[in-house]
Amino acid sequence: MDIPAPTTLGPGRLVVDEAEHPVALLWVGHGAGGGIEAADLAALSAALPALGVTVVRYEQPWRVAGRRIAPRPAALDTAWLDAAPLVGRLAGDLPVVVGGRSAGARVACRTAASVGAAGVVCLAFPLHPPGRPEKSRLDELLVPEVPVLVLQGDRDTFGDAAAVAAAIGARTHIRVVAVPGADHGMKPLASGPLDAPGIAALVTTSVAGFVHALL
Repeated sequence: MDIPAPTTLGPGRLVVDEAEHPVALLWVGHGAGGGIEAADLAALSAALPALGVTVVRYEQPWRVAGRRIAPRPAALDTAWLDAAPLVGRLAGDLPVVVGGRSAGARVACRTAASVGAAGVVCLAFPLHPPGRPEKSRLDELLVPEVPVLVLQGDRDTFGDAAAVAAAIGARTHIRVVAVPGADHGMKPLASGPLDAPGIAALVTTSVAGFVHALL
């Protein structure tokens, strides 16, 4: 189901994959370098409805308008929050888990409290720009007070799984799951430990388990 999502920054779009008997709704956003067709987001929308989780993928207004460069973080947050009432109506009484990949994960973390999220799913959280570990975005990952799941490739140049785990330290409400062989786009090595279907399976199984554990 494709639903227009008007915002103060222009029209966004919600793509909804409904569970027949939903127990939760997962609302996810895309990154700055791609859209809602990203492999991990598509895998979640294909697999989770059968497990009782409705998946709503949000396309930001700048992507709907065909622009190639994402706006500043504050604009991303504004458009996301503008869409929140519509997502809330779709969810009804269901708990809402927010998330996204890369820049979308940052948005979800920064706005989790504002939308009343039950949990946060971060796919390839960009801990720092490539080659710039001193420019840490750890403060954003630490914003949510609800449980957080981070799925991070061990070849991610924006901060691999080991770097994210080391950065969060002993904080128990954040769980990091390493995706063997995956880069920032969750793409595998040609001869890596997991192929693309294997990565998709790890992502969907981990997210489904996280969401159900929140209920």
